[in-house]
Amino acid sequence: MKRRIIIFTGPSLSHAEASEILRADYRPPVRRGDVTDALSDSPDIIGIIDGVFHQSPAVGHREIIEALQSSVTVVGGASMGALRASELSELGMIGVGRVFRAYLSGEIESDDDVAVAFDPETLEPLSDSLVSMDYNFRRALRKGLISREDYKRLITTAKNLFYPLRNYRRVLNDSEMEEGKKDALSEFIKGEGVDIKREDALEVIGYIRKLLRG
Repeated sequence: MKRRIIIFTGPSLSHAEASEILRADYRPPVRRGDVTDALSDSPDIIGIIDGVFHQSPAVGHREIIEALQSSVTVVGGASMGALRASELSELGMIGVGRVFRAYLSGEIESDDDVAVAFDPETLEPLSDSLVSMDYNFRRALRKGLISREDYKRLITTAKNLFYPLRNYRRVLNDSEMEEGKKDALSEFIKGEGVDIKREDALEVIGYIRKLLRG
């Protein structure tokens, strides 16, 4: 029996790319009321990856709990899905990925860590997430490309920017680092930078695909 799957995604993983991995009903980043509306389509599985944070009311805990109580499997990760999964894991929401684990452990707490601006038409991201920046700056620190003080300055600079304005170029330009280090870090990010939210979004899709096979 074919199961109905609804997945909310966008800036973390495009609908086109996700569709190449798993056939599902892909919808834009989730807003307040979208999960309740989705229940009218009798889904078996709901995946929450992206959601709105400040543009309009965020998806509510109550509607996710309603889905869980209706025997719908709800899987979250990467962005809003990771945040809500960390808050509702004890009630049955399934969380996957690095960002989910960071929220669950308390390593990160604010929605600002994963928030990005995105084009409302194409859903493409227009800024970079703090969680990915932090991950890549830490990698650069371990490789010796920047010092501990450089890392602290970079993170402080990134945190002080309103999330729609947060991107690598702006953070590097605004930080007080040697130009040579800025150039080396920029090249490192271009060549080896990792988008943590995208990786986690792929993990959500992969987890749901495994559920279907199981």
